[in-house]
Amino acid sequence: MTQTLKENYLKKIRPSLQKELGLPSIEAVPKLEKITVNTSSRDFKTDKEFLEKTKTWMGLITGQTPLETKAKLSIAAFNLREGEVVGLKVTLRGDRMYDFFQKLTSIVLPRIKDFQGVSQKTIDKRGNYTLGFSEQIVFPEVEYDKIGRIQGLEITISTSAKDAETSLMLLTALGMPFTKEA
Repeated sequence: MTQTLKENYLKKIRPSLQKELGLPSIEAVPKLEKITVNTSSRDFKTDKEFLEKTKTWMGLITGQTPLETKAKLSIAAFNLREGEVVGLKVTLRGDRMYDFFQKLTSIVLPRIKDFQGVSQKTIDKRGNYTLGFSEQIVFPEVEYDKIGRIQGLEITISTSAKDAETSLMLLTALGMPFTKEA
């Protein structure tokens, strides 16, 4: 049986990061807090079948039912009314978060055509990393015949790191395949 990412983090990665960062307490070592998966479409308000298909494939890739996000304001220029569904989101924590991260780094990212690694530049100053996909079919659970149409999604990995450098060290230790920036 293979060791899960969470066990590996607790037993090996966290103590080595503590030494590398020179932190006094093991609890001060940065960790993953949550992973948020988002998608949106203007067609959700008119095409309910498309909304249901999107909910289905998001549930398959995350293992959790997505939450509908609704418009807070009416905007006439966008033909948008208050309360209409504009997107779907899933927030992963705990074991599901670590399982999703492991699947993302070891299965999904290598399936991208001509994959050379992900950019280090999208880590914000608070230590959160955002990754965008133009197609959801890179996930092995998504069957092309059942999705209706190609759709993009955004994945945000929130860490407890205080800055971008510490977050980069944590994500690299967890196995995120970053490109070698010059």
